[in-house]
Amino acid sequence: MAKVKIVVDRHFEISEIDKRIYGSFTEHMGRCVYGGIYEPGSPFADENGFRTDVIELVRELGVSIVRYPGGNFLSGYDWKDGVGPKEDRPQRLDLAWHSLETNQFGLDEFMDWSEKTGVEPMMAVNLGSAGLKDALELLEYTNVDAESKWAQYRVKNGNKKPYDIKVWCLGNEMDGPWQLGHKNAKEYAKVAGDVARGMRQMGEDLELVICGSSNRAMPTFGQWEETVLEDAYDLVDHISLHTYYEDHGDIQSFLACSVDLDYFINEVCEIADAVKAKLRSKKTITLSLDEWNVWRLSEYMGMERPKTWEIAPKVIEDEYNVADALVVGNLLISILRRSDRVKMACLAQLVNVIAPIRTEPDKAAWRQTTFFPFAYTAKYGKGKTLTTRIEAGKIETNKFGSVDGVDAITTYDAATGQLAIFLINRSLTDAQETSINLAGFKVKEVLDQVTLDEKDLTKTNNYQNSEAVAPRKDKTAKIVTSGVEVSLPPASWQVINLLVEEA
Repeated sequence: MAKVKIVVDRHFEISEIDKRIYGSFTEHMGRCVYGGIYEPGSPFADENGFRTDVIELVRELGVSIVRYPGGNFLSGYDWKDGVGPKEDRPQRLDLAWHSLETNQFGLDEFMDWSEKTGVEPMMAVNLGSAGLKDALELLEYTNVDAESKWAQYRVKNGNKKPYDIKVWCLGNEMDGPWQLGHKNAKEYAKVAGDVARGMRQMGEDLELVICGSSNRAMPTFGQWEETVLEDAYDLVDHISLHTYYEDHGDIQSFLACSVDLDYFINEVCEIADAVKAKLRSKKTITLSLDEWNVWRLSEYMGMERPKTWEIAPKVIEDEYNVADALVVGNLLISILRRSDRVKMACLAQLVNVIAPIRTEPDKAAWRQTTFFPFAYTAKYGKGKTLTTRIEAGKIETNKFGSVDGVDAITTYDAATGQLAIFLINRSLTDAQETSINLAGFKVKEVLDQVTLDEKDLTKTNNYQNSEAVAPRKDKTAKIVTSGVEVSLPPASWQVINLLVEEA
């Protein structure tokens, strides 16, 4: 059994945790909206057509903010099609996902659903097939209280009070040649800057997210960030990152893929700070990781394009296994570790489409394996992150070389006196006997301990057996003078929530 030493000191804080890192993403794609969060006629639907079983699970998941309406869908979407009387809303072709959009769920429905679910909206504006005029009209509709055309149209549609949406994404993945209205960095920076200036004339307290690279493997990664930030630095608050991970048949490398996210976050921070220095700015750009997840993308890329235009077809409804859940838990550790710069993050997506929550008609919604590490991290990962030093043996991976066998991060909420330690054992074969030294703290009680581990890493939850995989709650952590000691099973994720007092 390998031995691991972790050292935490209450005086070495990283940052206050922004609760918006526990966000998600709802796009008009597949069955995420239609048949997912919205299904009139379902035995689980309320009077508005919202699935109440999904709402309950979203609350349990701990989602704080939801990005809407896309995604690739955004760049061909006219928001005006989705407001007003439902009988007057047109059906449109969605070129992004080759489907038929009914527009029966639109902006007002999303805002009603957000209020019922208790999440903050993150709205995105179309900078692919639309631009400045469309974005300003959308902002007027959502946020303005005036005797003006679009503000009064919102009132006519039954919403007298403005929605007061604060967070806005300036387009989606505009560096991608697959995107409608794809632009190079200079072209996009010009459009995004013009839109940002206009939006700020309507609302000075908005938070604006400019598009970064679609992923770290893009040939223009780095140059894109530098160009768009140089041109729009003073106009925006955050820059976006998107990343997905997949098991390509090398499970040990897959379990270590969070190191790639570590690199990605650090590199974008360094680029943003270089631009800050070049411009002699006093403002620091922060990060919005507004698309991240595990996704079997190679399987989707090999699929033939549909021959017909269907309403809400089944698209990339990945059935997640235990290994996927371990990776999601480790990615959340990486996000928490950079809470000083990552201020928003959206697990993509929320329901059915590569999602922690799944539905089928006439069947109660259920939790996928990835639901558990997200829900418990959102529940216990509060307050501030603390520097967490790890002395662990290395494991060898084909893709990432030599990496720590154990990864961890610690959070401390002074208001409640609770300290949470999130741990992942990446080794497929070795248990890790772990000593956690908590300098400046006295441990009073182990309040909760949650462990996700299965010998069969391919095990899943589905509608036939929705509880095949569930975390254990055995309190095996032992309180010692210096902190706690615990054994981490091979290929496992764990959180230990402690009641502490400052020593």
